[in-house]
Amino acid sequence: MPKDTETPLKPALRLRKPDATDGAGIWELVRACKPLDENSMYCNLVQADHFRDTCVLAELDGEIAGWISGHMIPARNELFVWQVAVSPKARGLGLGKQMLLELVNRDECEDATSLKTTITRDNEASWALFRSFANQIGGALDDAPHFERDTHFDGQHATEHMVTIDLPQPAPLARVA
Repeated sequence: MPKDTETPLKPALRLRKPDATDGAGIWELVRACKPLDENSMYCNLVQADHFRDTCVLAELDGEIAGWISGHMIPARNELFVWQVAVSPKARGLGLGKQMLLELVNRDECEDATSLKTTITRDNEASWALFRSFANQIGGALDDAPHFERDTHFDGQHATEHMVTIDLPQPAPLARVA
């Protein structure tokens, strides 16, 4: 008689645009994702409401597990990604890359020729994510100091490097390797 084997269930993943009712949950997620800068709950609510077309919310088995806040830079064909947050429970699943691919493939981002974000030198997880994303889509990644510790942050925050990734046209297909 064959032995009963248990097959682990794959968690149900849903990527969607956020809405205002997600603001508090997004705020809690960001707070749990050190070293991300915590914004106010109101800021996350406004992002989820006013910038929903350029933000991504990931739900894993119905719970908020990931978040990208972003916007199209006014008068430029550049998509700026402000924050990427992945719940500690969802790390190692490639969720960050899946959310980035979801975002760059949206109709609202079709005019974007590059993706921009800022990263401090010591944020190894963000560097790994954006390098991996650039490699997957075949886009060149460049960086330069942008918001500097002494000039912009009064010595209170590490220099943020502006990372630019060229986006292929048309947008890359939404699949993770």
